[in-house]
Amino acid sequence: MTPVWTFFYGLILLIIFGWYFATDLGRRKRILGSVLTVMLVAFCLESVVPPLDVKDASGKIVKFGKIHLGLDLQGGTSFLIRLDPPADEKGEKKKITTDMVEQAVEAIRKRIDAFGVSEPVIAPEGEDRILVQIPGLDAARIDEAREQLRKVAKLEFKLVYPGSEALLRQISAGQAVIPPGYSIETLSEERSGKPVERKYLVKRKADLLGERVTHAGAFFDSTGWGVGLEFDSQGASEFTRLTKQVANDRSAMAIVLDGKVISAPGVDGDKYPEGIMGGRAQISGGGMNEKEARNLASALQNPLQTPVVIMEERGASATLGTDSIHSGVFAGIGGLILVLIFVVIYYRFAGLVAVFGLVVNIVLLFGAMAMFGFVLTLPGIAGVILTIGLAVDANVLIYERLREELASGKSLSSSVEAAYDKAFSVIFDANATTLITAAILFWKASGPVKGFAVTLTAGIIASVFSAMIVTRTVFGWALETGFIKRITLMHIPWITDKNHDFLGKRFLWIGISLTVIAISAVGFTLRGDKNFGVDFKGGDVLLLEPTKGQVSEAQVHEAIAPLNLGEVIVLKEHDAGLNKDYVSIRSAFETSESIKAQLMKEFPQAGFEVRQQDKVGKLVGGELARNSVIALGLGMLGILIYVTMRFEFSFAIGALVALLHDIIITVGLFAIFGRELSLVMVGAILTIAGYSINDTIVVYDRIREGLHSGRKGSIESIMNASINETLSRTLLTSGCTLLSVAALFFFGGPVLHDFAFAILIGIVVGTYSSIFIASPIVLWWSGRKGQSLKGEVTKPAVSPIAKA
Repeated sequence: MTPVWTFFYGLILLIIFGWYFATDLGRRKRILGSVLTVMLVAFCLESVVPPLDVKDASGKIVKFGKIHLGLDLQGGTSFLIRLDPPADEKGEKKKITTDMVEQAVEAIRKRIDAFGVSEPVIAPEGEDRILVQIPGLDAARIDEAREQLRKVAKLEFKLVYPGSEALLRQISAGQAVIPPGYSIETLSEERSGKPVERKYLVKRKADLLGERVTHAGAFFDSTGWGVGLEFDSQGASEFTRLTKQVANDRSAMAIVLDGKVISAPGVDGDKYPEGIMGGRAQISGGGMNEKEARNLASALQNPLQTPVVIMEERGASATLGTDSIHSGVFAGIGGLILVLIFVVIYYRFAGLVAVFGLVVNIVLLFGAMAMFGFVLTLPGIAGVILTIGLAVDANVLIYERLREELASGKSLSSSVEAAYDKAFSVIFDANATTLITAAILFWKASGPVKGFAVTLTAGIIASVFSAMIVTRTVFGWALETGFIKRITLMHIPWITDKNHDFLGKRFLWIGISLTVIAISAVGFTLRGDKNFGVDFKGGDVLLLEPTKGQVSEAQVHEAIAPLNLGEVIVLKEHDAGLNKDYVSIRSAFETSESIKAQLMKEFPQAGFEVRQQDKVGKLVGGELARNSVIALGLGMLGILIYVTMRFEFSFAIGALVALLHDIIITVGLFAIFGRELSLVMVGAILTIAGYSINDTIVVYDRIREGLHSGRKGSIESIMNASINETLSRTLLTSGCTLLSVAALFFFGGPVLHDFAFAILIGIVVGTYSSIFIASPIVLWWSGRKGQSLKGEVTKPAVSPIAKA
């Protein structure tokens, strides 16, 4: 679809969307909902098909997929490098400017292009860093790429042969030969925005090295844009001698960066017959524009004149990427089937409607990813699988409301309308808090975890649309046509007979939580530095697959012991989905190469192949840890503000305490089970925070409703009744999410094993806190100074933007 058609199509969708919310006529609303659903699904299918590359029998790509895969899924290597100029005589380092970083990007791009890979990513990151992503790079060429990135960029000044242009014409005509010591070089540049190429006979040996340049900068005067440059004392003397020769010969001086001529200025012999003195010069004329002048000035500054520092390196083989896709798809389909079976059995016809909405949700999710060019990463697949569980939540909220409305004696049609209207507020609040954590995670995280945040955000928006519009429209048509006369829902007495006294035993539950928190804190403290993986403290991770024979952990330790590399952690990991075994090795930074070579030498019969190789410097690890804490703090602050605005401050305190409760216990149990915190775990912790708040908001919304309705009884009794009324939703949503995440845990592969494990703990703990911790804290806080919680809550509240 062309951009013009996309624009008009989107405009039509926006008009229909607004019309849908503006009308109150039931039949018109159903027609608009149907048209909106069909158009959106068609648009997303057109955007996403084919999702992945289509290959012929020989493996050649015949049609490119529309979903961009991250390096962890397609294979490749990512480097984060930093420009690190040496200190001058005063001990001060040269300031890294934006122009210097951009010029370094271009210099690196030329080196990476030589590898012949498609779509490499070379982009500035911060003030002095450059992110380099090279897809499809096999293990044999990773070392070469690393050396290319570390290599010093060579800036040189070389004399051009006198009468170069005339001699080149003779050489081209076969009437002359290239003079000894010279070569034919091509200068490709832009002049006034147009590409220009010139050939020169350039001296092979440098006449002046770029290290003699102390400063270069662009300027603008009456003649237009130009570049001024300065040399040190030795460079000034040599430059004077060379420019005198250029002036007398009426030739030029080639400026060469990394073996490529980037400029070839001449010297005005009438103005400078003795050469340019004083160590200063200007390159002007020739119609340079601002961009061209700044680029030349940056090149003369030679931003890569010293080796760059590789701060982080992450690599995955194409085989591991393919395996990850297969494992993720297998886990996703398995989790989806389990959830769908449960929903259909429990909700009968309503469950079938939910299944239809879930299918639409998945189509919209992948369509949005393809449409906006989002990159699908391995944590992104985890986000999709988690979305499957969370997407059921909105339907559960609606259907449990439907159960209540039917039980009150209303007609089926009235019950459906009331269920959707009453569920909107809580669905809006619950998903808004999850979006806050996803947005902060995207802002502060890096690499694959951003992919998880993007997928989770798109999934939340798609699930709300599917539940509130798609399924409502289906119900509307089923009722109007008489397809359904009544709805039956499964009845589980312990869940639906709501008479449990939760708040009456609040001190027992809080005591249990405090005990588990203390155990978690002690376990985390005792483990100390071992809690943190290489993402936070720096180091290497090497994932090897023995393709021919097995090797035990003890054998690996024995083989690498002579290397004296300090602490090395060796783990055997199993991918149940693909029935593959891996050897995971964690060691100090820059030691994985020697470990790899030693294991290849000691165990040739194992057929070790590198599937993943990550290197993280201590500086980056420290920054990741700091950013993670900031992300978590900002997430809590955002949730505190939002819950205060939508409810009351005591509710925000209760939500925050429950959230901290869940995070501390999850991290503590993670440590007790001997797991390491990693970058992906940051995503898991913030996901747990979002899930915990989502769960708590559902209870809060029902408490607020009870207080607004004027229900008789004490605050405690109203709260207790509200927890009971939402119990079925809490347990059903937790159960569905556990099914999808359990599939990820057992079949998602070793890379996401820890992530899924943390989410499983978080779901259980989050469900517990939403029932037993959050409301007691609200009750305690609101009663501290004799405040009237009912009076505070029944004040006019901030309302959601609209009702579906």
